[in-house]
Amino acid sequence: MIDNNRPIGVFDSGLGGLTAVRQLIKILPNEDIVYLGDTARVPYGNKSKKAIIKFSTQNTLYLLKFKVKLIVLACNTSSSFALNRLKYNFKIPILGVITPGVKAALEVTRNKRIGIIGTNVTIDSNAYQNKIINADPSIKIFAKSCPLFVPIIEEGWLSGKITSSVIRKYLMPLKNAKIDTLILGCTHYPLLKPAIRNIMGPGVKLIDSAKELAISVKQLMDKEGIACKRKTKGKARFYLSDKPYRFKSTGEKFLGQEMSHVFSAKESELG
Repeated sequence: MIDNNRPIGVFDSGLGGLTAVRQLIKILPNEDIVYLGDTARVPYGNKSKKAIIKFSTQNTLYLLKFKVKLIVLACNTSSSFALNRLKYNFKIPILGVITPGVKAALEVTRNKRIGIIGTNVTIDSNAYQNKIINADPSIKIFAKSCPLFVPIIEEGWLSGKITSSVIRKYLMPLKNAKIDTLILGCTHYPLLKPAIRNIMGPGVKLIDSAKELAISVKQLMDKEGIACKRKTKGKARFYLSDKPYRFKSTGEKFLGQEMSHVFSAKESELG
C-alpha cells in the first residue's frame, strides 16, 4: 500500500521542469513535491540514448530515497527515450510529459493539422509524431525544432524584438501550414506562451505540456486513490546536482514563486 502523504517525485535534466512543478502546486496544492534537477549533466539533448536511460534511471533511484509515491518525468528527452524502460524496471507509477500533451492536442484540434515544437532531440525522436499517428493516422503533423528558445528563455528574453524575430523565424512555416493546434514540446516553452501567441494568433490553441502533465498526475492519483489526505499546504523541496549561475533568479522565473528549500544532490549520489 502506498502512503497517500508521501511526496510526488519530479525530475528534469535542468530547471525547465520547474514549470511542471508550478502547475502541480497550482492543481495539487496539498501535495509535497521533491524535485531533482540534474543541472550537472544538462543538457540531455546532446547525449546518446544509452546515456539518457542511464541518467534517468539514476534520477529515479535518487528520488526513491525520499519514498515518493509516483515519479514524474518533466523532461521531454527522458520521456522520449527512457520512459518505457523505467516503467519496466520500477513498480512505482511513472508518468512522462509526451502522452498528456498529445492527448490534449487530439482533443482540441478541429482541422487535424497539429504543430509540434521542441529541442532537436525531441523532434528527431519522433516521440510526439508517432503517438499522434498511432492515435489518428489522418492527422497532418508539422514538427519544428527550435534550438534557440531554451537559451533565450534562460537569458530572460521572454519578449522584445529579438525574441519575436526568433519565434517568427521558427514558427512562420507552421503558421503558413494553417495548423490550429501547437504542442509546446519542451518544459521551458510555457514561459514564451504570450510571445508565441502574438505570432501565431488567437486561432491556434497552445498545448502547454507542463500543464497537461500536472492534470494527468491528478487524474492518476484520483484513479489510484493515492491523493494526499492532508488539508494543509504542501512543501516543495528542490535538489540540484549543480547550482548553475543565477540559478535562483532563473529557477524562480520558471516556478513563478520564491524558490526556497534548495539542496545539493551531489553527482556522486546520482551515480
